[in-house]
Amino acid sequence: MLGVPDSATLFRLAVGLAAVLALAAVVALDRPRGRWGARLRSRFVLGVPWGTLVSVGVVLAVYLFVQGGWDHWNAPVTIPFRAWSYFYPLGMLTAGFAHSGSGHLVGNLVGTVVLAPIAEYAWGHFPRERGVQTFTSPLTNPYVRAVVVFPAGVVAVGLFSAAFAIGPVIGFSGVVFAFAGFALVRYPITTVVAVTVGNAVRTLYAALRNPTISASAGPSYSSPWWADIAIQGHAFGLLVGVLLGVWVVRAGSEERPTAARVVGGVVLFGVAQSLWAVYWYRGGETYVLYRAAGLALVLLLATLVAGTVAASARPLVSTPDDPGAVRAVPRWRIGATVLLFCTAALAGPAVPVNLMTTQSDDLPGQADPITVRGYEVTYAENVPNGMVSVVDVEAFGETTQVNTSGVVVRNRDRGIWMTAVSKGRLDFTGATQVRLGGVGWRDSVGVQRTGWNAIGGGTVYRVRLVHGDRNVTAFTSPPAQADPVVAGRNVSVEAAPKGFRLNVSLGNRSAAAPMPAVNETVSAGGLEFANVEGRIYAIDGATRVRVAKRETYE
Repeated sequence: MLGVPDSATLFRLAVGLAAVLALAAVVALDRPRGRWGARLRSRFVLGVPWGTLVSVGVVLAVYLFVQGGWDHWNAPVTIPFRAWSYFYPLGMLTAGFAHSGSGHLVGNLVGTVVLAPIAEYAWGHFPRERGVQTFTSPLTNPYVRAVVVFPAGVVAVGLFSAAFAIGPVIGFSGVVFAFAGFALVRYPITTVVAVTVGNAVRTLYAALRNPTISASAGPSYSSPWWADIAIQGHAFGLLVGVLLGVWVVRAGSEERPTAARVVGGVVLFGVAQSLWAVYWYRGGETYVLYRAAGLALVLLLATLVAGTVAASARPLVSTPDDPGAVRAVPRWRIGATVLLFCTAALAGPAVPVNLMTTQSDDLPGQADPITVRGYEVTYAENVPNGMVSVVDVEAFGETTQVNTSGVVVRNRDRGIWMTAVSKGRLDFTGATQVRLGGVGWRDSVGVQRTGWNAIGGGTVYRVRLVHGDRNVTAFTSPPAQADPVVAGRNVSVEAAPKGFRLNVSLGNRSAAAPMPAVNETVSAGGLEFANVEGRIYAIDGATRVRVAKRETYE
């Protein structure tokens, strides 16, 4: 006997049915009679954006088979596949196509699916220049253009986005923004609509994956959302796409969009995709956002792109004797040159950064690091960031000489130095795994923080690293004294390599005892201490005062 589907299945069916009904209504009302297919076949081989599909396949293959996403969909290896420096070719080759997780991958693939076909359509599988014959050369053969030339261009942009990005970037988003830049030059309003379509597709994916979500108010830990955006890489990719689009549009004979459309499209796209979120890292977990300056840059970029696309080919100046003579650069090329300089200005700072390697000094920390096939993992607080601080730059009150706290990972051979888990995140979660690896292998180091809150006096904690049979205490914080004074005695909580202890001081005398287990008691310095479900009480006769509480995590 068939059972009734659960509510999640019913909700998924409802979403699918609603989508089918909407599509059927559009077809019934518009009665396309093959017009849509004919329009696509005029630009695509068999009406299919093959270059987009091949590009999606390449990105998906890197995630599944290089990063190990096939067996660990939500936990791929990421550290070795970032763009650390020019002296680490593997990272430079893979960074533009690897991803930090399944959500990152899906987001970029959705962006590719909705934006790349527009760029591919604008370029076309069939040459648009008059008099050009197809099948006469690899550059005019529509099948080669579809499955070789376009994907090759995508791979080239991906390599460029990694080579000229500042910092150890990872992700296909630089290429996605290049698709957008290319599409904005020819179809600016369509591109903006495509961004909205992408958001709808992501919502549809989320609705099918998790039809219902239950949430309640509670503590959470996160960095500012804009601090997770590779703004320089996105802007570089967009400008590369714009330059390629200008080259194609200006080389052809097709009608160009008006300046109003280009300005509107670029501004709306830039705002929707947070290109205005220009920020700086101040060290630790502090960031500063230059919102107004970023928005001004988006408006200036829109104006420049519009001037390049819509400007005429007439020279800026001509001689009175021969007004028709071309004796100066065409007007649109002025804008293209400025765009090229802007792209170079964005890419330029990445060159000295990527020519540097990480610090080779001993890793900071209180204990020897865990070593795994060339990786060194430790925990340290308030130490110079070995990646950001490689280049000493100061401007506008900011500096690259910043400190960091958390789980530090280094690999001398790969030029890797990173704060894999920040102090604040570990303080919130209490435990995590640092994934290490390379092509064909993966490993992990466990990180665990345990601590006690001295009432009114701060937190005392220790951080342990676990790998195989090794269990290392990598960090112990300074002691903290509780505010309550019991029978004239001060009580402090101290962290030790093997655990925690209570220290009782009276004048110049002190005595210590290990932290009691749950529902047990210990004595030290004339006081008795009881552990009641993670709360420590100091007892002196009839006096009972809470002095510490076990730290809890989410």
